[in-house]
Amino acid sequence: MDYDTMDLEDSGPRVVVREVTIDRVDFTLSSVDLAFANSLRRVILAEIPILAIDIVEVEANTSVLADELIAHRLGLIPLNSKQVDDLLYSRDCDCDQYCDSCSITLSLHARCTGNEIMRIYARDLVLGEPRPNEWVGHPIISDPDGLGCVVAKLRQGQELRLKCIAKKGIAKEHAKWAPTSSVGFEYDPHNKLRHLDYWYEEDPIKEWPKSKNAAWEEPLQEGEPFNYDAIPEKFYFDLESIGNLEPDAVVQQGIKVLQQKLAAVIQELTGDEGRDGDGMNGYADGLRSPEGMNGGGGGGEFAMDQGYTTPYVNNGGGTSNWGGVAGGQTPYGATPYGQNGWAA
Repeated sequence: MDYDTMDLEDSGPRVVVREVTIDRVDFTLSSVDLAFANSLRRVILAEIPILAIDIVEVEANTSVLADELIAHRLGLIPLNSKQVDDLLYSRDCDCDQYCDSCSITLSLHARCTGNEIMRIYARDLVLGEPRPNEWVGHPIISDPDGLGCVVAKLRQGQELRLKCIAKKGIAKEHAKWAPTSSVGFEYDPHNKLRHLDYWYEEDPIKEWPKSKNAAWEEPLQEGEPFNYDAIPEKFYFDLESIGNLEPDAVVQQGIKVLQQKLAAVIQELTGDEGRDGDGMNGYADGLRSPEGMNGGGGGGEFAMDQGYTTPYVNNGGGTSNWGGVAGGQTPYGATPYGQNGWAA
């Protein structure tokens, strides 16, 4: 991304990139309020669509690791998510569980035939075809040896053969869909606004050293009166990507998702039903995880992303095995929580 040619209006948000590397970007954001800056931080952490291994079909596993442990380790391997929007969410697809339109297939087959311990790395994952584009799905390998993280170790005669299904999701559902390892966020490094009340023993200045961001603002002058009308004006971000997206792309995707969420609110308030096709409906197009993890049918547009429901929902509600929507019968009798109304 060419940071020198960014065309920003004087009245709009201002971004100053202080440092950028292959996996990290440090920038300041100004001319916005605290709510907007914190919303961007939260969206970057939890609601950017990313590709990750979601289903592991184990055909053979004679290693010392259980199938569930290997599946967990595979799910945390970062996969290239460039232009992941070319891939559908599973719930938007017409297939039963997964297909070429909503998933990427990776396979792994290793067998140790020697006396030495055999290590299986992320590079040993074989990417299947077809794929929506040439980038998406490749395991991210950033170590100098080009091996990637260790999946398992095999001794002589042990074998591991499995099939991995990668799907698109967001970190709100599981950390494996997180695009960043951390997002540093700070404002008012000199604590002029007194939003922080430091606990100290003798001297707060010595016991709470200033961050590097303090050099970008004027310090509090001795005897300076407190300004009750002051508000935060500059926000400091330090974002580190895990590799599935470039750091500047993470920020751009965060802004895009935030725009989609705001557009969905505006659409609901204005009753505009004719804008679904423009991709601005965040809940319908950009903020869901695979399978039935976000609830089910019914309930209108916003019921499609209910947040923290489980895959065991039925008829759009979070019922259990002991009761339907109007049920409430357990092996120990009826409970008030499953009824249509409270008991008198």
